[in-house]
Amino acid sequence: MEERMELPQGTLDLLILKALALESMHGWAISERLQQISREALQVQQGSLYPALHRLERKGWIDAQWAISENNRRAKYYKLTPRGQKQLEAEVAAWRKLAAVVGHVLDMA
Repeated sequence: MEERMELPQGTLDLLILKALALESMHGWAISERLQQISREALQVQQGSLYPALHRLERKGWIDAQWAISENNRRAKYYKLTPRGQKQLEAEVAAWRKLAAVVGHVLDMA
């Protein structure tokens, strides 16, 4: 896709949880992964990413610890918790249900 897209409210949390379900990552890597997987359509700015990571950490859906990155720099690595995995599953199911309903309405109109 050539055009970047705006994320609907609440979608960023879901995408972060999904990215972290694959492996633990630092913030920059999460942003890069989402951009890569979306074929450059999504570009998550630091001003949105880090508040979301902190919010998810407060909810107990992710944990964080400091480690040395591949660039030999100190970075905070985030990983999904068991509660986060359950939340991810619930949010994926809700998203798919909503998308199906919206798709049905659009097809009927």
